[in-house]
Amino acid sequence: MDIMEMTRELGKALQNDDRFIAYNLAKQANDNDKELQDLINSFTNMQNKLSEELRKEDKDGEALKELDRNIKATYNKIMSNKNMIVFSAAQKSLESLVQNINQIITMCANGEDPETCQPSTGCSGSCATCGGCS
Repeated sequence: MDIMEMTRELGKALQNDDRFIAYNLAKQANDNDKELQDLINSFTNMQNKLSEELRKEDKDGEALKELDRNIKATYNKIMSNKNMIVFSAAQKSLESLVQNINQIITMCANGEDPETCQPSTGCSGSCATCGGCS
């Protein structure tokens, strides 16, 4: 088996991991939550209106403040939605798994022992062996 075939096997294993499955189930629940989708659409529309208002030469300060308040309130509603809470936790868990996989691969590419190298759980300040900021 060559390295690309092994990578595909890793991909299959990732997709069979409980964290991947939980993420997809949570994503599906979000997609099926009409109230949440309406809030997200409203949030996006308000952001577009804010961008339009900011592009104007003669900006309406009160309109900007009102849009800002509404955007923040809608964002808080989105993030407090039960499905979004579950999704955010599942997303964070999956991202952590992928980041750990990337860190191990990077460490191995830098010559570390594949059997003993361990991904870091925090930022060491060095980007050399990092799988990316979360």
